[in-house]
Amino acid sequence: MTALTGSATAGEILELVRSGRARTRREVQELTGLSRSTLSLRMSQLLAAGYLRESGQAAATTGRPARILTFDEARQIVLSVDIGATHAKLAVLDAGSTVLMEAQAEIDISAPPELTLRSLARRLTELLTRSERTLSAVAGVGVGIPAPVRFSTQRPNNPPLMRAWHDFPIAETLESLLGVPVFVDNDANLMGLGEARDRYPDSPSVLFVKVGTGIGAGVILHGQPERGIAGGAGDIGHIRIVDGAAAHLCTCGAVGCLATEASGGAIVRMLREEGRDVRSAGDVNRLVNAGDPRAIELTQRAGRLLGDVLATSVALLNPAVLVIGGVMADPGTVLVDSVRDRVYERTVPMSTRELFITASSLGADAAIQGARHMVIDQTFSAAAVDSRLQLAS
Repeated sequence: MTALTGSATAGEILELVRSGRARTRREVQELTGLSRSTLSLRMSQLLAAGYLRESGQAAATTGRPARILTFDEARQIVLSVDIGATHAKLAVLDAGSTVLMEAQAEIDISAPPELTLRSLARRLTELLTRSERTLSAVAGVGVGIPAPVRFSTQRPNNPPLMRAWHDFPIAETLESLLGVPVFVDNDANLMGLGEARDRYPDSPSVLFVKVGTGIGAGVILHGQPERGIAGGAGDIGHIRIVDGAAAHLCTCGAVGCLATEASGGAIVRMLREEGRDVRSAGDVNRLVNAGDPRAIELTQRAGRLLGDVLATSVALLNPAVLVIGGVMADPGTVLVDSVRDRVYERTVPMSTRELFITASSLGADAAIQGARHMVIDQTFSAAAVDSRLQLAS
């Protein structure tokens, strides 16, 4: 946020408090240059709307201690949905990250989108009721999907795993069903956002890689996802790494993609071709953690292939943190260790000397928490807050 010069709106004041730049009315006044009367009016609006509260006292060198301003996190409720190929995770959270209620729902990603979204809307409503909250308390809904999302339209953009969902109005459909704002993004972006904000808030750049049924990445720069012009930033699963007869057909229609060789889905295929009763990336991970030699061997191979691709990403971005998440990285270290070894082997020391490579610390909650951040960012931006306060006046 740039410096303000005596004309700060209520929404801009809220951003100052949410960002931690201002903790008291005096600090707000010093940063904004607002007169006492104007500041008092803006603060009254924010307090009355329940966006801010004053509590406790800040130590002062002179005069009376000032009361501390805080964003009223407990009062703001967010619904998060993490959609996968066969399951969706749903959660009711407050703005401060506390999960009030959560559930799993079986879905069929190949089913008509509207049917799936109607079912999810019903489950969200039931979950909200169980948490003893109402839709009137919901700031918004955040939805993560395993597909590129054109963020300007909030619609999937040619999703390989969700062909029937291309350009489908997910946000508009859920908004009509629930009556609250809805925001949609790629699940790897949200997982990366959750990790970056909650675990690495001081890191200027975080590269998050999700390895599950497929492979995707989220690039978080200065706390915000870099989505690319069409939502395709981080779509590394469809980089082609194999040619010739050995190449396998990918869900994107091409052959030889990274996802066909290094994803959990690829390892499932390989094990099934050998006669093993394996049905999902979760099954592979369980075999790895149980010490199955073949599953470990194939996972190490996948890590090396993924590391080859990520070495280029590390050289290009020079990130501070590289996080490996998704079911294949939870909770074992086989995949992460293989990726780390390969990245160090294939990248110059300057790019890796200060690089921290680790497994996701949020695990299965990464996208849920990232969706929370997305909703709060969108619904409590200065422009959105000012618009609501103007309508309410």
